[in-house]
Amino acid sequence: MSFVLPESFPLYVANRPESPNRDLAVVDKFTGETATRVALADPATIDRAIAAAVAAEGPMRRLSPDVRKSVLDHCVARFTARAEELAWALCLEAGKPIRDSRGEVTRLIDTFSLAAQESVRIGGEVMNLEISPRTRGYRGSFRRVPIGTCSLISPFNFPLNLAAHKIAPAIAAGCPFVLKPASRTPIGALLIGEVLAETALPPGAFSILPCHREGADLFTTDERFKLLSFTGSPDVGWALKARAGKKKVVLELGGNAACIVEPDWADLDDAVRRITFGAFFQSGQSCISVQRILIHESIYATVRDRLVRSASALVAGDPKREETVVGPMIAEAEAKRLESWIEAARRAGARVLCGGHRDGAVLAATLLENVPASLPICAQEAFGPVAVLIPYSTFDEALALANASAFGLQAGIFTRDLYKVQQAWDELEVGGVVVGDVPSFRADNQPYGGVKDSGLGREGVRFAIEDMTEIRSLVVRTPPARA
Repeated sequence: MSFVLPESFPLYVANRPESPNRDLAVVDKFTGETATRVALADPATIDRAIAAAVAAEGPMRRLSPDVRKSVLDHCVARFTARAEELAWALCLEAGKPIRDSRGEVTRLIDTFSLAAQESVRIGGEVMNLEISPRTRGYRGSFRRVPIGTCSLISPFNFPLNLAAHKIAPAIAAGCPFVLKPASRTPIGALLIGEVLAETALPPGAFSILPCHREGADLFTTDERFKLLSFTGSPDVGWALKARAGKKKVVLELGGNAACIVEPDWADLDDAVRRITFGAFFQSGQSCISVQRILIHESIYATVRDRLVRSASALVAGDPKREETVVGPMIAEAEAKRLESWIEAARRAGARVLCGGHRDGAVLAATLLENVPASLPICAQEAFGPVAVLIPYSTFDEALALANASAFGLQAGIFTRDLYKVQQAWDELEVGGVVVGDVPSFRADNQPYGGVKDSGLGREGVRFAIEDMTEIRSLVVRTPPARA
């Protein structure tokens, strides 16, 4: 299929498209050529968008749940109708292989569909307050109300679905929002904005503003925002939290996920297929990409050799080709960074089992062994198509190795032993444990987030709605009976 982006895209301020300039060039991540241009927001535009969102708090709060649901249902229908267009736009702006791009569009649709369902389920609870003689005659209830205007900052690696995980819950909760998409990949969010502009949302309910980080300070510091939701790198995320003031902060940050393979897993070919997927899908640019593969010593050589064969067979290159699995990284500079990490490991005695070579922004699927644990390729987030193999002798050792990380997003375990599953769930310092699969699995309705340097709070539609709402209590005293 031949697909060409429009020459330019507007930004959205208070639900309406504006084209004040064409200052932001968006490049095709494989060719390096400019694919389109996007309007760039300045601080005055951001300030105007925040003011419009604050003015929309009342109308959004009063919007009945069925109307919020109809808005989200409209998005589901339009995204479904435009699925192939969305996938090709994603392939061009992010360099994501077209097969992965289509998968992300499916998840975009799922996320908005989940939000539509949850929008009419936001409720509360009746409580018994008569817990002592002092509280006899009192009745209690609580319900959830919108928190107010939300600042949303989404990353480059999932331009559609990670924006959706912020936008859709905000609409379901009744919160106006201002979204800053990653400046390298703004198109997906702007296409979502194009569809939202077709709906009956009150004026000011949403703004989508591509801008450079250095001009986006208001997204963090402005006190009119009641919540900041950021997905991105740990260094940036924790720095934003330190400057966010009184607003609630939700951070979904990085990882270097571990996957454990126990000898009781009968189908090692199945484990190899899933680990290959987990390490190299969308070129490893996922915070739950498999980075550390922990294999029991009794099956280490067998699994290693099968993984090398599997990874070596992956097609790397042009993401527009249907057979491509490993496309370009987001920029050549990132591919060079990871190449330098591989070379540092090689100099320290590591063995490169496959891959390790770069062609522009494309880094071949790479596996290493004998990597010192302190090196960046093992201790930090690689965020590319690289994984490290590590043998272990006991399950306790495997859990300790998995926990020996500054990150704690998700972990995977291939085992059929229920007691080991329970032990892992008890002891692994992560936000989620995936059994019988890789840590790269995520369902869009599950609670998703990490501990340690991996973040704060949880995403997943229902759980994001909880962060975007506040509990408001009602206490009623029953009048004394008349004589």
